[in-house]
Amino acid sequence: MASENNHFLAVCLRGAGQVFFMENALTGLLFIVAIAYASYDAGQWATTVGAIVGLLVATLTAMWMGNDKPSIQSGLFGFNGILVGVALPTFIAVSPQLWFYIIVGSAVSTVATAAFAATLTKSWGVPGSTGPFVLTAWLMVGGAYAFGSLDVTGDSARMASDYLSGAAVIPAADELVQIFFRNIAQVFLLGSAVSGVIILVGIFIASRPAGVAAALGSLVAMVCAIGMRVEPSVVIQGLYGFSPVLTAMAVGVIFLNTSGKVAVYALVATVATVFVQAAYDVVMSPLGLPSFTAPYVLTMYLFVAPKQALAPHAHKPVAEHQLHDH
Repeated sequence: MASENNHFLAVCLRGAGQVFFMENALTGLLFIVAIAYASYDAGQWATTVGAIVGLLVATLTAMWMGNDKPSIQSGLFGFNGILVGVALPTFIAVSPQLWFYIIVGSAVSTVATAAFAATLTKSWGVPGSTGPFVLTAWLMVGGAYAFGSLDVTGDSARMASDYLSGAAVIPAADELVQIFFRNIAQVFLLGSAVSGVIILVGIFIASRPAGVAAALGSLVAMVCAIGMRVEPSVVIQGLYGFSPVLTAMAVGVIFLNTSGKVAVYALVATVATVFVQAAYDVVMSPLGLPSFTAPYVLTMYLFVAPKQALAPHAHKPVAEHQLHDH
């Protein structure tokens, strides 16, 4: 019985790691530690509890549905669930009904993951990645507006600085460091730079090339957003960096064989993601919905679809953010 529990725990931790494409239980554990630190720092533990509930429910749902065992063991059904579990308490006030909502949403994310695999991945060879999370989170947050027992909030704290007040065009050095790490942490919707450090360490433990890609993606996004004069309060929270970080990793390392050509291709994709982020923010704002990782998802789909010309990786579960056909 103990071995079964340990096995299930490892599966869940790998699911947490797969948010950044890493099939590594230690990396997944560090990601959960990063979420817990941000919860402690903000005095809001709902995101950590939600993350754990989402991860468990999504993984158990995949097992109950009898989905592909190697994919389950690789954590490929858990990562969308943990993201749903983090997102809903971030944008919806805590209530007894919220926890029921998270359970349902996490289960739905697993169904969506299987659906994406049966359609998008099978037909075009494009990984679903966090697409199921985005779809599920949009539906759940959008639906929350109709339920009197759920209160959609999601207000973000603002920080005072010369950059924010418009007295400086470029943030101070310490702010640049904060932005760099928040870009990474915001993949989990975390505003903590310390959490970003923990996450980046976790990525490097699993894969040095992936860690380098994540760091470069954050740097490129930061330079691009500041250079294009994006609203400082958004930049400083890391909200223009998290999707480019995922794009840099996905296009530069995970789904294509790394080469000089692919590195340039990934750079273009990363910059494009910043522009897509801006477009999504404008389009989604009137709807009262966050863009989540949709800018990454759309850009990754566009840049990975023509992968035959760019030497795609062989299909294997290690660090690959998709389900496999068997």
